[in-house]
Amino acid sequence: MAALATAEACDSNAALLASGDLRVLHPIFKSYGQIQVFSGPIVTLKVFEDNVLVRELLETRGEGRVLVIDGGGSMRCAMVGGNLGQLAQNMGWAGIVVNGCIRDVDEINGCDIGVRALASHPLKSNKKGVGEKHVPVYIAGTLIHEGEWLYADSDGILVSKSELSV
Repeated sequence: MAALATAEACDSNAALLASGDLRVLHPIFKSYGQIQVFSGPIVTLKVFEDNVLVRELLETRGEGRVLVIDGGGSMRCAMVGGNLGQLAQNMGWAGIVVNGCIRDVDEINGCDIGVRALASHPLKSNKKGVGEKHVPVYIAGTLIHEGEWLYADSDGILVSKSELSV
């Protein structure tokens, strides 16, 4: 899949931006992982300070998809660590976007995957298995639905109702 520059995508899709079919996430995320430019169909997850469902989803074949985790913006623990970063890489996920924190930054930075998160935090999450998979999530000023497309690069993150052409 050819890389799609988010700035170019914004410039050439004014009608999609105006209609809301293409949205720009607020610039609140830090970049982690070896892959700085990634895109793919979205899988959504809504959890709070509990990453059991994160592991469950990352244990499935990623097939180039992007896991978008609404962690409620919690800054009290990490939702993804080095083991899950490696799992995501091994299972073929294109990327992970976390509305929350990650940990094991050096390990994640060694993984061949794109990760965006609010910050890093050394404390691991709870393990109760509470949350919802495949539901709409509201992150960074944007309502995101499962099956939409996410595009991330150094300029930012876009969400589109459909796949954009290069």
